[in-house]
Amino acid sequence: MSAPKLLILDLDETLFHASRQALGLPHDFMVKDYHVYKRPHVAAFIDFCRARFRLAVWTSATEGYAEAMVDELFGAPHDLAFLWSRDHCVTRMDPATYEPVYIKDLKKVKRKGFDLDLVIALDDSPEKLQRNDGNLLRIPPYFGDPADTELQNLMPYLDRLREAGNIRAVEKRGWRARGKA
Repeated sequence: MSAPKLLILDLDETLFHASRQALGLPHDFMVKDYHVYKRPHVAAFIDFCRARFRLAVWTSATEGYAEAMVDELFGAPHDLAFLWSRDHCVTRMDPATYEPVYIKDLKKVKRKGFDLDLVIALDDSPEKLQRNDGNLLRIPPYFGDPADTELQNLMPYLDRLREAGNIRAVEKRGWRARGKA
């Protein structure tokens, strides 16, 4: 098999949920004034991904927040290809809400030398990858449900997806049905 594919992970609502208000169940850790709830199976998921992919993190959160969260989830120093935050996003105004939308334009990843045919971006917010929807592997957002099994369910599909020659050519909608062995 050739070099491992790059798997870009989002943070908030993908790997954990952070809230200023406690959810009524024990939080896993605190960052500043945020109660952070790890998505169930996140440690096993990260270990699984480390063994099969080159990992990176790209979040639309601020740099300091991103670094603190990655230290908690991945350990410090981490072995990520890159850790990017809001500063690496393209900011556009949503015409309906007049709120900023932080777009993760994978052209920036390509400029770092990565072949976009070999890049998977795991995110709960498809609008953030609107310029590269062929690379998007969408996961439902996580809001603290301790019974959530999305990461566990995703591992068999990722194992199959890493064998694809061109990630962008693979239909990823409905991955749950295709992910089962």
